[in-house]
Amino acid sequence: MTRLEAWIAPSVAANGGRSAFRLLPTGLDAFVARAVLIDMAERTLDLQYYIFNRDQTGSLIIQRLIAAADRGVRVRVLLDDWGTLDKRDESVADLDAHPNIEVRLFNPYTHRSGVRRLAELLISFSRVNRRMHNKLFVADGIATILGGRNIGDEYFGFGELDFQDLDVLAVGPVSRQSTGSFETYWNSRFAIPISRLGKFAPDPATFPAKRQELSDRCDLLQDSTYARALAESDLARELRADELEVHWADARVVADPPDKLTKPAGTRNNAYLGDQLSPHASAARSNLLVVSPYFVPGKEGVEFLGHRERDGVTVAVLTNSLAATDVWLVHAGYMKYRRPLLREGVRLFELRPEAAGAKRARATKAFPGSSRASLHGKTFVFDRTSVFIGSLNLDPRSLEQNTEVGVLIDGPELAQEVAALFDRWSSPELAYEVRPGVNGGLEWTPGGFSDEPGAGFWRRLGVKVFSHLPIDSLI
Repeated sequence: MTRLEAWIAPSVAANGGRSAFRLLPTGLDAFVARAVLIDMAERTLDLQYYIFNRDQTGSLIIQRLIAAADRGVRVRVLLDDWGTLDKRDESVADLDAHPNIEVRLFNPYTHRSGVRRLAELLISFSRVNRRMHNKLFVADGIATILGGRNIGDEYFGFGELDFQDLDVLAVGPVSRQSTGSFETYWNSRFAIPISRLGKFAPDPATFPAKRQELSDRCDLLQDSTYARALAESDLARELRADELEVHWADARVVADPPDKLTKPAGTRNNAYLGDQLSPHASAARSNLLVVSPYFVPGKEGVEFLGHRERDGVTVAVLTNSLAATDVWLVHAGYMKYRRPLLREGVRLFELRPEAAGAKRARATKAFPGSSRASLHGKTFVFDRTSVFIGSLNLDPRSLEQNTEVGVLIDGPELAQEVAALFDRWSSPELAYEVRPGVNGGLEWTPGGFSDEPGAGFWRRLGVKVFSHLPIDSLI
């Protein structure tokens, strides 16, 4: 039995075999949770991500993974190839050079760079456009982290861009379900060892030098403002005091199967994540809260949410404003559904770019918080009694093209906590509410704006042009 198992198993047994959950609403808490689990792991570490950046925080994670592998932990890293991109292949392959670390890429390009890769994109677009958007972390098969965060500075409160995101740390039976989901992907025909992908096969001879380079980079952060902020984060304080606050609840991991990629985009199947969540949204009786940074409901989604409103269910949606989004093309797909949604009675909130709380740029980039925020969390609250937290956006790409994963938790305490986070994110201090305006237009409050507030001229022009194009299936 590992230390994690010895720490967790008695509490699980004392709570009727349910799982324990602790929200990770800040980038600092999210980083601390991953770092602690890596440092405590003794047997296995399984990581599944769409993006794994080798930036400052990514380097710190990599350094800890190598240290875990040094002490005998089996480390498996499954990354989406689109999110990895050819410019990161070499650094990922460096990690794979360790004998206790294996890296696989999901649905990879055959050609790793250059003109041939571009040609493969054009010729095989229907295949390479299908991506693994899952975010999953499991330590020793007993502790897991699920949610919206990838690995990178913007997800962990470091730098100029601060994603408002949400993960959940869970221990107990739900972790075994996470392991099962990971194994399904890891053993699928789409997961290819990076060592088989041409010139980026790892070279053990260069590993010591690359390790030293990594160590030097990480040493620069040891006594930084960011390191001190991590040490003073809420989760770090709770762990030091041995007073970790958790909610016990029944839950299950829900995920698309990897073979979703073999079916035509838009295929409906009860095994797909969207189809598994739909009954819970249909069963809501009082309110439905939706957080989706990329929100393109389509006509079917507008009709569904309108039907919920007519049934007496209050529906509220939080997404990005044009000024806050990091993918303005998605906003072009979303904006044409605002008026139909408002006519159905749906309340629409759009996060403001200053939602991280800063009124001006920080004196140093290595400080939590930022003068520019962007929504990245994906969560749905049903009647404030149950909640889904995961990687799923409410747009055609997530629902029809990508694979996704998350956890559905039947727990009023945790659902209320997420609902409180929704209330804070959608408050006038952090978000605009979009309402019907004069002469058929829209109004953003507070401020009484009659056009996309905070966005520059060219961005506003771009989304208006693209909003008239049939791009929903591409975004």
